[in-house]
Amino acid sequence: MTPTETLAVVAHAAGDLRVDTVPVPQPAADEALVEVAYGGICGSDLHYWQHGAAGESILKAPMLLGHEVVGTVVRQAADGSGPAAGTLVAVHPATPGPGDGSRYPTERPNLSPGCSYLGSAARYPHTEGAFARFVALPGRMLRPLPAGLGLREAALAEPAAVAWHAVSRAGSVTGKRVLVIGAGPIGSLIIAVAKRAGAAEIIATDMHDQPRERAERLGATGTLAATDAEAIQAVQADVVFESSGSPRGLASAFRGAARGGRVVMVGLLPAGEQPALISLAISRELELVGSFRFNDEIDEVLAALADGSLSVDPVVTHEFAAADAIEAFGVARDSAVSGKVLLRFAEPSER
Repeated sequence: MTPTETLAVVAHAAGDLRVDTVPVPQPAADEALVEVAYGGICGSDLHYWQHGAAGESILKAPMLLGHEVVGTVVRQAADGSGPAAGTLVAVHPATPGPGDGSRYPTERPNLSPGCSYLGSAARYPHTEGAFARFVALPGRMLRPLPAGLGLREAALAEPAAVAWHAVSRAGSVTGKRVLVIGAGPIGSLIIAVAKRAGAAEIIATDMHDQPRERAERLGATGTLAATDAEAIQAVQADVVFESSGSPRGLASAFRGAARGGRVVMVGLLPAGEQPALISLAISRELELVGSFRFNDEIDEVLAALADGSLSVDPVVTHEFAAADAIEAFGVARDSAVSGKVLLRFAEPSER
């Protein structure tokens, strides 16, 4: 029997995060009812909580957070689409759309101007997220887990797909020297994906000791303090991934790149104009490449997690019951002590 109410993690305004009880949604014909097992707290979730905005997406009404979720299909979509009841699934949280009709490469739907994402205030009414024990999701969003891959092991599939997309934007990293600026959850996952892709050297920077230690466990061959500008400049990497989302991190990426190198910009800088060492990019003929979300890379990630070729376990540092979400968000905010923080919506004995 499905309950009529469900626990949910809702951002009401800047500084106002609540664990609410809300009605279990009634799925549309193309939606399945999913029992969420785990949800990962993303930087955007933290921004909505702390600032009431993520970049230019402004919170205008209470919004259910969360887009990094895995769970079990409780009821298949009425129209027969998507996985059957009982299927373990990861969630692809994007819905591409034409938006205002601006041009974009159709083979890259992540760039479609009307693309929406679970738990996003980019549009109003907002796109509700999936930090609830029971959620209704379109069948097309659901990706069945490969045989042998459990929900806990698949909990990082969505952010790992962001990292996989970033590494693909770099071109081949096989045999190359890679520099990763910022060893938070996305930077850590980039290290794991780059290692799998055959990078010869991976150097990671971060402000704090614990992220640098995790970077080494994930495959970094060396780490540097983010403040050590001289050492970063001496790296001369073939490929640099900027995953700190800060102007100083972007400056370090430019300085740490070899002449003719490629800089993949993954971390989302604050909205508006930002300072950048463009003259250095010109004189060194650096290739600057943006990387935004992902397309279908989540399918490759799930396969790599299942066959063991992608190892991401050290990225998760904390796990909390969803009822303790406010405490969990506080821990996730402190990058000195936490990597990826998971919320557990259903106890194993209840599944």
